[in-house]
Parts: sequence; structure tokens; C-alpha cells
Amino acid sequence: MENGLTDTKMFDSKLLQELDFENKCKVTFDPVISPSNPGESLVMRPLSLGDYDRGIIQLLGQLTEMGDISREKFTERFNNMKKDGYYYVIVIEDTQTNQVIASATVIMEQKIIRQCSLKGRIEEVVVNETYRGKQLGKLLVSTLILLSEHLGAYKTVLETNEKTIPFYKKFGFEPKEHSLQLYH
Repeated sequence: MENGLTDTKMFDSKLLQELDFENKCKVTFDPVISPSNPGESLVMRPLSLGDYDRGIIQLLGQLTEMGDISREKFTERFNNMKKDGYYYVIVIEDTQTNQVIASATVIMEQKIIRQCSLKGRIEEVVVNETYRGKQLGKLLVSTLILLSEHLGAYKTVLETNEKTIPFYKKFGFEPKEHSLQLYH
């Protein structure tokens, strides 16, 4: 319970347990970590409503501009994403500090092409600056790639900057096509 309410998760945690991380992960970890064991006092799980109080907004603020997001606004967006059923936000929580210290999202885009298939799109990969260098970003991306595949995606894509391309190539991503953006 959080604030008198059930701490609703964005998706069923069992999905993360169903991933064949040991046999299908394309990168290695030294020391060994996994979705079920991301490190001492760390837990990987779906985003939950209670993460508003565990610092998810401040964490995402290390990635991009956030603006003022009230609990009500967060709850409304969370519920819309959960209801849609195509958003999978995973977080890593430090249970000693009760803070979300890493997060990433895969959105399953519904396509008409390729026999009405799905395409996974990874976004908003962020690790708290004090936890960087512990392979947590690599763990998040590996987990989302496997989750995307598990959910039936024919491919998984992401957008990044030139500086991080070598990091993503470790997972098998290859630069392809040009990405254009128009901000409103």
C-alpha cells in the first residue's frame, strides 16, 4: 500500500520472470547481474504508481526537461499508459534508500505491415548519476530487448545520439535510416 492505495504496477511482473535472460542475452556482465539479481539492495520491476514518491520524476529529469508534474498528472498518464497495454516501463529501485535509481521504456507499436506485427521502440533509458558504471543501463537495455522479442516484436529500435552509438552496437543495434524530429 502507498498513500492508502494499492501500489499498482504498469504490467505484470511475471513478464520479466518469463524472459530467458541467461540463454538469450547478447551481452555479458562482469560481475554477473540479471533482472532477478541487479545488484545488492537493488530490485528490477515494472513502474508503479508509488514511484512518484520514489523519485521517478527527478530521475527522468537527469535525462530531459520535465516541467512541473503533479501526482495527479503522473497518475493520469500512468493509468492511460497501463490501459493502453503497449507501454512497458521498467525501473530499478534501491531498497535501502527506497528510491528509483534507473528506468527505461519499451513501447510496442502496432503495425499493419508484416502481417499486423509489433515493433518495439526503446526510449528514456536513464541511470541515476550516482549509480552509473554498475552496468545498470546495459541491464535495462538487455531486458527490454528480450521483453520486446518475448511480446512478439519483429524488430526493436531506438533513437540515440552519435556519442552513445558504440554502447548500443554491443547489443546488435546498427545505425539505419535517418531520424527527423519536429518539436511543438
